[in-house]
Amino acid sequence: MTPKRRPYSDLPKLFLGTFSISAMTFGGGYVIVPLLSDRFARKLNWIDEESMLDIVAIAQATPGVMAVNCSMLIGWRTLGFPRALVALLATVLPPLIILSVLTLVYDAVKSSALIQAIFRGLMVGVSIIIGSAIWSMQTLILKRRRILPPVIMAIAFALHFFFHINVIYLILSALILGAFLTWLELRRAG
Repeated sequence: MTPKRRPYSDLPKLFLGTFSISAMTFGGGYVIVPLLSDRFARKLNWIDEESMLDIVAIAQATPGVMAVNCSMLIGWRTLGFPRALVALLATVLPPLIILSVLTLVYDAVKSSALIQAIFRGLMVGVSIIIGSAIWSMQTLILKRRRILPPVIMAIAFALHFFFHINVIYLILSALILGAFLTWLELRRAG
């Protein structure tokens, strides 16, 4: 993925975009992906939807927090290495600030029925956003007219849900299968 350079004047947009998304999302990487995609692919047109799919795939495959990985890759793809660091900082700062404040008041609110109800409500919202992210990624994959990725996803879900197979084994199996299928495609093409 070679970066498509954008002017330095876009740094505030990158920082404020990733900072605000990171500050307002709860639930991890799959929640932030559709918001990043909406901001940087649809509204700002800094990347296309195909590149966003690639960014999500790379972010999942690399160690670390997926939201941070996605933000850094968007920064890299659109503005280069120094801007990837700006995206990293903008994504990490909000949770750091929020968690620092929460640790100060945790003992006072941990048994509050209101706080527990708020977190249950957040879980419902997060589930809906994750479902939306899966749906939009799945739609893009189906536009490519590739049937195998949705089938693999359905099989992985069934194996985990019904047979309680560890997700790590499923991810490693999908990685090996994906590498093998990519090797086959490259061999056929060249």
